[in-house]
Amino acid sequence: MTRVAFLVNGGTDSAMAQRARAFAERLAPDFSIDIAYRQPGRLAATLAFRDALRRGRPALAYVFDHAVPGVLAGSWYQRATGSWLVIDTGDAITALARSRGRGMVGLALTGWLERYGYRVADHVVVRGTRHQEWLSTRGIASTLIPDGVDTAQFAPRDPSALRQRLGLEHTLTIGLIGSSVWSRRLGTCYGWDLVELIYLLRDAPVTGVMIGDGSGIAHLKGRCAELDITGRVHFLGRVPYDQLPEHLSALDVCLSTQTNDLAGQVRTTGKLPLYLAAGRYILASRVGEAALVLPDDMLVDYHGVVDRDYPARLAERVRALLANPHRLRDGAAGIALARARFDYDVLAGRVRDVLKSTMSSSPGGSAVRRFDERRKSSGPDALYSSLFPLPSSPPCFPLPSSPA
Repeated sequence: MTRVAFLVNGGTDSAMAQRARAFAERLAPDFSIDIAYRQPGRLAATLAFRDALRRGRPALAYVFDHAVPGVLAGSWYQRATGSWLVIDTGDAITALARSRGRGMVGLALTGWLERYGYRVADHVVVRGTRHQEWLSTRGIASTLIPDGVDTAQFAPRDPSALRQRLGLEHTLTIGLIGSSVWSRRLGTCYGWDLVELIYLLRDAPVTGVMIGDGSGIAHLKGRCAELDITGRVHFLGRVPYDQLPEHLSALDVCLSTQTNDLAGQVRTTGKLPLYLAAGRYILASRVGEAALVLPDDMLVDYHGVVDRDYPARLAERVRALLANPHRLRDGAAGIALARARFDYDVLAGRVRDVLKSTMSSSPGGSAVRRFDERRKSSGPDALYSSLFPLPSSPPCFPLPSSPA
């Protein structure tokens, strides 16, 4: 049986780990798959991935997320053994770094990594329709395999006991899941829109629920105290993955907000399939995959990177739901959508096709059909193009020995 290595640029409880295990389970009849998870530290993680590839000697390395350890270890093994390399990415990583305010050196390095990864990959998998379209204009072929969900696992459940335990009875609950990282440059973080929304609806029977942790949580709690709504937003911290279905069922409305720039436009975001499978009513920014799959009444206009007027537009939609609560049942239509477009049973078939088609071609990197020279001639990309020119063929370089 053909051996494949999954290199997960994330820990064992990360979203990419869930994706990797879901695919590995469903591909077991056709491939022998080993999964390696990222360790702390870039160098240590790169060496650990390299050692995992040495031990397993797979025919193909499949890298989850376009990050340094997986890409470098995978490309080294590709060059050393003549094997194949697939990169599965959900972000335009240079645009994301720019949006988060990385400095010039960091931006240059991220740009080099992005270009290098696309050059050495034998195949590229993307998780957003707009991402595939954007790469196509730059001569990079890719296969669309969006973020997924086990629809049976995330089917709606009876949330009454959990709602009672959390004190969410007789209130409209609005929530979201995800890590919240504070951005000093933007002065905001994931979940800011939820806090501002609850403040605008402080006269209504509405409660906010934030599921997740990160450096932004303390700032969100501070903002709640400043607005005198501390008791109106529940911060539940990180919830184990197997408990997420019950917690999602306890929410009446789920928020899915993406910035309206390239970084946000190319994304599906792994939360959207979960919300759909749970049959939740979703209010999403009219950006990225959500704008392509959700009905218009669930989409809210969003402008730029930080749209300070967005919570007010959300508040209008929520007040309409409070006046017409029967509309919340429209969220149930998302279950069929999740089964058709995002179920791992469906997506695993596409991964199988990618693996088979990639291994039927000559290895050595073939995802890029041409470079878009216009992209290198102006703007921020010109900086990292000049500082870190992409080689015409991948370099063959040794990685240092593992530390004793």
